[in-house]
Amino acid sequence: MEKLRICINTQTPLIQFTSGTAKGRLGGNPPDATLDGLVEGQDYRYSPGGVTRMVLPLVRRLQEQGVLGEVHWVSLNPAGPPTVRLPGLVLHNVSLPDPRMRSYGQTKEVIWGTVHGTAEADGASEMFWSDDFAEYAYYNRRTAELIRQLDREHDFDLFYIHDFQQLPIGGMLDSLKPKILRWHIPFDGTVIPDTWRPRITAYLDSYDAVVVSTDAYLRALHQFGYQGRGVRMYPYVDPDDFGRPSASTAQSTVLRYGLTEAGPFALVVARMDPMKGQDRALRAFAKLRRRAPDLRLVLVGNGSFSGSAQGLSLSKSGRWRSALEKLAGELGISDQVVFTGHVSQVELDALYERCLFTILPSVQEGFGLVVIESWLHQRAAIVTDQAGVAELIRPGENALLYAPDDLAELRRHITELAGDPARRQKMGRAGKRAARSCTVAYAARSESRLMREVLEA
Repeated sequence: MEKLRICINTQTPLIQFTSGTAKGRLGGNPPDATLDGLVEGQDYRYSPGGVTRMVLPLVRRLQEQGVLGEVHWVSLNPAGPPTVRLPGLVLHNVSLPDPRMRSYGQTKEVIWGTVHGTAEADGASEMFWSDDFAEYAYYNRRTAELIRQLDREHDFDLFYIHDFQQLPIGGMLDSLKPKILRWHIPFDGTVIPDTWRPRITAYLDSYDAVVVSTDAYLRALHQFGYQGRGVRMYPYVDPDDFGRPSASTAQSTVLRYGLTEAGPFALVVARMDPMKGQDRALRAFAKLRRRAPDLRLVLVGNGSFSGSAQGLSLSKSGRWRSALEKLAGELGISDQVVFTGHVSQVELDALYERCLFTILPSVQEGFGLVVIESWLHQRAAIVTDQAGVAELIRPGENALLYAPDDLAELRRHITELAGDPARRQKMGRAGKRAARSCTVAYAARSESRLMREVLEA
């Protein structure tokens, strides 16, 4: 069977370059660069976050299986060169001038907050008539123009668009070729303002298939009025990306972050964002100081691409970390809390291996791949019931659930797991079994089938 030619579009780029690298040190000609001679972690890094973490393993797996040929990937990346070539993959970077970037970012945040139910509906209702929305549309138009140009050069079989930031792209491509949208955040039509519904419906209807992350979101998508092919597909990771570090690596990692080699700690892995609920974890810990004086809380994560200097430069991640550090001081638990910022994969593996259990305290969460990561390391997890991954949880068997505002329940769960090693181990083993449905091997079959189905429709 002939290999498929596809174009992928995400807001977040696969690779983020450090300041000055793109201009001064990239190998090859500036319009067609490679990573030759550059050092990962010094000159560039792979973007953190679920979207890019999912897409690259999928591309590689489908290329290994002969499903995909060379893939073109278009993203917003103002710090990158126009094109970067990797084996079997060509990255195309879109750039916007700073004023337009800021306006685009403001609109993106309004949409994100509204869909998550945190934005004021009255303020959001007029968004489509705002100057900021014009820049959001301009960014999508620039992206669509680049994709159309690439299509003329490479004659793609289909377009795979990822997440709400790129929602208008489907209608802008002006092509009869199949288009798939993967919606990564929660989908709840009841929080979308009435004034948005006609526009959002028209955007969704421009796609031949819309993929959401849970059965609940799929029901909501159809209730909202989407008449096309709706697909539930759990997000996924590549287990091969998660290794078991050596004893010396694990020891050096915990010591680097001020932890003792044998000291017990719970782990929260999330970007710095109020939606992630780290403040609730802090408040729960503050009530446990007397009962578990040696237990510490490790918060891993920095900002997203939107908050980075290489991205939209939205400053909420820095403000939120400062607020959390202040809160820890006010609660009298600064000595029990460790903020690591961004960590390498090796360090993250070490922290998973050494923690007692993990906590996902999000107020709302599109899915929660960190729970899958925790399970791959056979670690027990405490998870908010507002996370999409809750669909996979059998309470008490592979994880513990609680409502995000029920801090008393969170404290009980922490106390239970901290004092029961046998239960943690049993729960971690059950979690690893549950994680099988969220692996790239499992997803590759579903993704490949979907691509063939939309092409044959």
